[in-house]
Amino acid sequence: MNAADVLVVGAGPTGLLLAGDLAEAGLAVTLVERRAHKVSNLSRALVMHARALEQFDARGIADEVVAGGHPVNRLQLFQAARLDPSRLPSRFPFVLFTPQYEVEKVLERRAREAGVTFVYETTVVAIEQDADGVEARTEDPSVTFRAKYLVGTDGVHSSVREAVGLPFPGKSILTSLILADVKLARRPERPFSVNAVPEGFCLLTEMGDDYYRITGWNRHHQLPDDAPLEEDELKELLRLNFGTDYGMYDVRWKSRFHSDERQAPAYRVGRVFLAGDAAHVHSPAGAMGMNTGLQDAANLGWKLVAVLRDGADEALLDTYQVERHAVGKLVLRMSGTMVRAAILHGRSVRLLRTVAGTMVSHVRPVAHRAALMVSGIGIRYRAESGAHRIVGRRAPDARLAEGRLYELLRGGRFVLIAPEAAPEAAADIDLPSHIVIARRTDREQTIALVRPDGYYAWASKDPVDTATLRKALTRWAGRLDKV
Repeated sequence: MNAADVLVVGAGPTGLLLAGDLAEAGLAVTLVERRAHKVSNLSRALVMHARALEQFDARGIADEVVAGGHPVNRLQLFQAARLDPSRLPSRFPFVLFTPQYEVEKVLERRAREAGVTFVYETTVVAIEQDADGVEARTEDPSVTFRAKYLVGTDGVHSSVREAVGLPFPGKSILTSLILADVKLARRPERPFSVNAVPEGFCLLTEMGDDYYRITGWNRHHQLPDDAPLEEDELKELLRLNFGTDYGMYDVRWKSRFHSDERQAPAYRVGRVFLAGDAAHVHSPAGAMGMNTGLQDAANLGWKLVAVLRDGADEALLDTYQVERHAVGKLVLRMSGTMVRAAILHGRSVRLLRTVAGTMVSHVRPVAHRAALMVSGIGIRYRAESGAHRIVGRRAPDARLAEGRLYELLRGGRFVLIAPEAAPEAAADIDLPSHIVIARRTDREQTIALVRPDGYYAWASKDPVDTATLRKALTRWAGRLDKV
């Protein structure tokens, strides 16, 4: 029996971020992966948005990831519609093109340094729960895992989701999507080129070693996943979208696949949670898939730490379902709207698409709203009735007397933002090391508690007494007085 505080199943970006967060907090974490451990240069995800990069910033790894990628100031959503992130209120006002496997390298190194135990070539096939924990059985009857909580981050074909009996309702919305790594005789003007036309769309991405990744869809080639993908089909896709095939040659890898739109009805069943593609999948439009999974992990990780390490009420874990299921539903709706706008055919539809694209690209309020939502910066969680208006919103990376907010969040800390004078109510509370007080440098008098994932958990415009502050801190951060 292999024992841990938390068993994470699935070593993609979501599982790696979550496992690293838990282990950095001092929990015993085992990460189980069905695949063998080998570095792959094959990846469907290629984009990181600003909010996911802010989460990496709160872990001290954003600058490394950005340095290894290519920031660009626009992302094509569909014909005539472009996303302009340059005005985002963030340290990362761009779209970062970087292969998923490069992101995984950074996250895996962090998880290993934090003490995560990795187990490869192991598949969970059955799960049993009791009042104290979860037992996971594998294909090998001699290998069993025991943990207080289990998180399935094992993708669209999640064995964890199946083991707890959750359905995955939805449907396929795009068939015959294609991926290929190729060489080009003529170099494109930009390392990342994207375009959408009535016949389909294509993303051309520089991968290094003189290879480029082709990702796209052609209305005139709708074939099953196992149908051969010929070089002529790849060249036609390039010509449709870019007017040239760049002298394409040397196809080292190619694949045809379909895209589903699905969401599990629940992200929690007792002591078992789902995150990432195990909980939701959607079209590649907007490139929000990996980013949404990373946000799932950032949301759940600190809550598990608060309950397991810091004595928070177990009911705190219910907020993961409330907050992230709603976001998953929103992302499905946004990506679904984009992909349908891109693939619907007909003269009247093309006219509407052009009008919508023009508004998204050139009407500033609409363009800004689109950039906020696709990037994740505009995502907020529903607050309780009577809460301060900022509760549930993303906390901007403010410059405080003690330093930049997202630097202060590192290590999974809560930050209590107070007016210039330290709040008198906190004087009688012996704060543990995972809660720090930071003072404003402006005249704003609101006192606010920022969660480790960078969202406002609680705030008050009015002066608060010790009892009120203690109640707010205990609810979100667990026990307070140092032992």
